[in-house]
Amino acid sequence: MNQKVVIIGASHPGHEAAIELLDRYQDLDVTIYEASDFVSFMSCGMKLFLEEKTTGQDNVRNFSPADLEKLGGKVVNNSQAVALNPTNKQVTIKNTQTGQTEEVNYDKLILSPGVDPLQLPVPGADLDYVYLMRGYSWAKKINEALHNDEIKNIVVVGAGNGIAAVEAGVLAGKNMTLVDASNHILANYFSKDFTDVFEQEMRDKGVDLKLDTKVTGFTNDHLVQTDHGDIKADLVIVAAGIVANTDWLKDTINLNQRGYIETDEYLRTNQKDVYALGDAIWPLSIPANKRMPIPSAVAARHEANYLVQHLFEKKPSRPFPGLVGGQLLEFGDVHAVVSGLPQKSAEFAGINAATSIYIDHLRPDFIPANDNPLGYISLTYNKDTHQILGGAVMSKHDITAQGNVLSLAIGHKLTLEDLAEQDFFFSPSFDRQWNILNLAAQHALGLHKF
Repeated sequence: MNQKVVIIGASHPGHEAAIELLDRYQDLDVTIYEASDFVSFMSCGMKLFLEEKTTGQDNVRNFSPADLEKLGGKVVNNSQAVALNPTNKQVTIKNTQTGQTEEVNYDKLILSPGVDPLQLPVPGADLDYVYLMRGYSWAKKINEALHNDEIKNIVVVGAGNGIAAVEAGVLAGKNMTLVDASNHILANYFSKDFTDVFEQEMRDKGVDLKLDTKVTGFTNDHLVQTDHGDIKADLVIVAAGIVANTDWLKDTINLNQRGYIETDEYLRTNQKDVYALGDAIWPLSIPANKRMPIPSAVAARHEANYLVQHLFEKKPSRPFPGLVGGQLLEFGDVHAVVSGLPQKSAEFAGINAATSIYIDHLRPDFIPANDNPLGYISLTYNKDTHQILGGAVMSKHDITAQGNVLSLAIGHKLTLEDLAEQDFFFSPSFDRQWNILNLAAQHALGLHKF
């Protein structure tokens, strides 16, 4: 084939695309350019690393450059893409150590620039005790801080992925405060029935929750300024969101109003032979039937798998089928999975949606309560068609696999009636005669429990 494929970014989509290209096709020149010094650190594995549950920071990665080189590919680190010339089919690469640039030619260009952690737009955000919750370098600094006995009081800003930092701090014996502008933690994902359980679990672990509180600045004398007073902090960890790493593309690639790369149904950009994957795009959401942000390693790998299959077709034989989207959120003994569209996202998509909450013990009533934990099920559905658009499961028992059942139901556009009637295995050692998902769907339909 003798074509040169250049990939920008070595995280999940870049790695998946490179591996599959080399596996599927012959005589390809495949090179990944990665801005970081350390290649392919998994930020989603940062929580386990900070909790000392991994074999070491350098092993928290998708792959090493040597893995790709064995297949005939190449990875170049410390190499940041800074400009694109689609007319000449060249991308400008800057060496982050020397500052030197070079023009790299391509036949096919796959953009996977990812996202950067959002730095709060407030005074003092760049002070040296204010850390960010993403990437290899920040993970190393946070880990060192957790092992520093002089650091006792840590403030985490942002109750999304920030709860991972809070739990790591609790396990390290630090005094933890969580600040979030919402009335409830994880409010973008769950209803109050769910968030109340998370909040109580955090308080039981000694976390000081400062909700409905906005950070207005950081001072040199280690004060976190908020609209509800100052908080003393030896260290601050900001996990307040992400922003697409696409500024360098704004003159050549069409971006949406939020700065994310626009793609068509084949993951092509507005420039010929330039494609985009991963967290920096808005892929098609199956339940919403429109493009929405779905930041996920799993989503990115599905996109890469699709693109590689159709990369060299003049017109791809099928469009990208879309994604459901799913995320695990946990703290202490509470584990939850959210799949598809929560109520807020369904409303954003313009769907006439409703959400039903079902709470019940996981096993039959003859099992004592101390061995029969509660399960929480949320189902968001189209009020007109009963199509299941989203859902969530939560318990102090591990029922996270039920989240995958919901994902399958959402992806295949099943209805409440379908889920209410679906047959599952039964054993009183594990569940009820009607599985809790059956019961949740029956409850949403207004049926009596039986």
